[in-house]
Amino acid sequence: MNEKKLYQYAFGLALFTIVYNVLEAVFALYFGAEDESLSLFGFGIDSLIEVISGLGIAHMVIRIRQNPGSNRDNFERTALRITGISFYLFTAGLILSAIVTFVEGHKPETTFWGIVISLISIAFMWALIWGKTYVGKRLHSEAILADAACSRTCVYMSLVLLASSGIYALTQWPFIDGVGALGLAVFSFTEGRECFEKAKSNQLCGCGCSCKD
Repeated sequence: MNEKKLYQYAFGLALFTIVYNVLEAVFALYFGAEDESLSLFGFGIDSLIEVISGLGIAHMVIRIRQNPGSNRDNFERTALRITGISFYLFTAGLILSAIVTFVEGHKPETTFWGIVISLISIAFMWALIWGKTYVGKRLHSEAILADAACSRTCVYMSLVLLASSGIYALTQWPFIDGVGALGLAVFSFTEGRECFEKAKSNQLCGCGCSCKD
């Protein structure tokens, strides 16, 4: 595969990530509301925020294709700041919602779709990580490789959803849905903080992972 096709592949992966997150958000928000599952509904909101991040990544691929040695531009920095603010607001919303859930003893109708969506997400995210790592290595692009590393945070959040949904399905413990939401909040806060850090620097990747200078 020549360099031109590799960049096309990288851009295709970025677009696929955006489309996948939109679809994931639609299903997670719908079933999260339908089943009254806070962790699944929160997972859907996270997917919407990842769409904003994905737009910045797609733009990054175009930039490094045109100028491999260039630094992050204003579009990417703006996308990072918007993503960071969204993650902070999301974190606050998750914490407040979890507190209400604990106080009221609310429990979801079912967590079946939480299990299904989290398993699908894990499979797709690992496939994307493999694809981005493949093209990043062949292009010797630290930016694309860093983006692949960032995608692991999505896997971790999917595992949190899987764990909380699975435990509830087995035990019917009412508080586990709120615990899962708080687990998502931890990763959300970390991603938000790192988005702002990256927006201030010329580090290579987006948010949610350690990057090289």
